[in-house]
Amino acid sequence: MSDSSKILTSRRAFIGAVTATGLATSVAGKAKSRVSHQDRRSTNTAQTFVLIHGAWHGGWCWRDVRSQLEALGHRVFTPTLTGLAERAHLLSADIGLDTHITDITSLIGYYDLNDIVLVGHSYGGMVITGVADAMKDRISEIIYLDAAMPNAGETMITQGPERSPAVVEQTRKTLESLAPDGIAMAAFPPDILGIPKDHPGYEWVAQKLTPHPLKTWLDPIQLENGGSLDLKRSYIHCTAPVLPNSSFPYHAAQVQTDPSWTYHALPTGHDAMITAPGELVAILTG
Repeated sequence: MSDSSKILTSRRAFIGAVTATGLATSVAGKAKSRVSHQDRRSTNTAQTFVLIHGAWHGGWCWRDVRSQLEALGHRVFTPTLTGLAERAHLLSADIGLDTHITDITSLIGYYDLNDIVLVGHSYGGMVITGVADAMKDRISEIIYLDAAMPNAGETMITQGPERSPAVVEQTRKTLESLAPDGIAMAAFPPDILGIPKDHPGYEWVAQKLTPHPLKTWLDPIQLENGGSLDLKRSYIHCTAPVLPNSSFPYHAAQVQTDPSWTYHALPTGHDAMITAPGELVAILTG
């Protein structure tokens, strides 16, 4: 697949696509930032982090965060989901949300991981919710980084604010247009993801992004144990800039009024692991 086919180069095409997906939302008023008074883990205690990337990315995107966490003595896993990055050769129409959830439950089981700090970025929120539902006893904390927060039966395109059946159907058609082969959606350019064109990592990210399996965005998540419910939970919202037309401001507003969550506003773009790795590590270990 050529570079021109794997990345959408038009900002207008992106805005049109995400607007049609129904991920757009408006939040009435501006909720006041709140951090709950839950006890935070000690920075003197080594933790096991499992970091899950979002759509079009791979484990590579956590490079700087991983190195900083490891320098602090933590154990870090940054798996790549099936069909992406160095696993792009496995891309097929059969890869769905359950495939990606199984990628992570298999990793946790194989390495016998326990007391995990599970982090999901963007689409990775769908994945970590499914993992939490299946392996809640292995997780000490779950952290959503500018990420999807689905309820049972929701998909990547129906989670968030409620949308009409007509809007959801139009969303599906739009996504299918982004995947003319019926298999994978072309990646958006890094500046859409909050990485300025003059950022030293811009070209690196542009070269690494790969098409994302379409089916993973259309599959409803199956939850039998409440997803992340009853776990220690945090939400990190990337605010400068906010990802255009995303559901993430909606989720941020939700958690700020829920005392069972810890909320953080991070003044950087959506791909915080690229643009603000040090600040992100400080939150993850704070």
